[in-house]
Amino acid sequence: MLDKGEYSFSTCWNIKKHTIGRNMIEEIKELGFRQVELNYNVTEEMMKSIEPMIEKGEIGVSSVHNVFPFIDDKDYDTDSVMLGFDDEVKRKRSVELLIRSMEYANRYGAKAVVVHPGEVPFEYNIDLDLKKLYRDHGKDSPEYQTLWKDMSERRERLSPLYTKRIQDSLEEVSEHAAKQGWSVAIGIETRSRSYQMPTLMEAKTICENLKGGPVYLWYDIGHAMMMDRMGLYDNLKELQEVKRYIYGVHIHETLELSDHWCPYVHSKDLQYFDHFLEAIDFAKVKVYELKAVCQPDEIDESHRLITSKIAAMKG
Repeated sequence: MLDKGEYSFSTCWNIKKHTIGRNMIEEIKELGFRQVELNYNVTEEMMKSIEPMIEKGEIGVSSVHNVFPFIDDKDYDTDSVMLGFDDEVKRKRSVELLIRSMEYANRYGAKAVVVHPGEVPFEYNIDLDLKKLYRDHGKDSPEYQTLWKDMSERRERLSPLYTKRIQDSLEEVSEHAAKQGWSVAIGIETRSRSYQMPTLMEAKTICENLKGGPVYLWYDIGHAMMMDRMGLYDNLKELQEVKRYIYGVHIHETLELSDHWCPYVHSKDLQYFDHFLEAIDFAKVKVYELKAVCQPDEIDESHRLITSKIAAMKG
């Protein structure tokens, strides 16, 4: 397997098949990675066998994914209102949980915490219905367009309120981190559901308003491709506007509305993903976030294509 150098790899790939943390990390190391992103399903129990590996330098930690380590509470899972909660007690708890994730990141020498900052809340998962209509009838169908209009009207109306609240929460976290002297970036991640935050422009607003703090954009390439397909924003155009705010990237590709595939390899498209090479090259933290079905040889081939294309681009 190729040595993957500065690139990191998320534990989301193999966490479901391991109960012992060390075994999970060893399997990732066999792919040629020297660094990992510890995702939000990693438990304190798993960390008991991973921490000695970190201490001995057997593995580096590029980033941790909030909420870290895992907590079994649906209110604060990865698809929640999080830092934008109307309920002040819940919002404060979300702030505390992010601080806790940052504390672990600092302890492990990680450069960043990846955060799903929030969403415009809906009564139900409207995105599930939208994706079904997209698959069954297509994006231009009246069925899709009608529901899309309902979703986007509410989203646009409430976005400023939730953007501001998320921003205030991030400011609290940033102030705490500054007092502690932590140099850990907070990366707010582009999401995979149309009502979730931030869009690229919402991320730009938050990063602009918190300039000088540790808050950046975490550009999840596959999610942004998906939101572009659904019609939430113009990914390639807006990427040029937000590129300078990027701290980290999640590297994966989507097939239609299915994410976490190996770039180039699964889409069989050797051109389109080129649009993201500049962002990958620019990012301080580069993490592959792939699904379990991706095989070692596919991961290797995808990495070979990405790195050789970046080298040629800079050549």
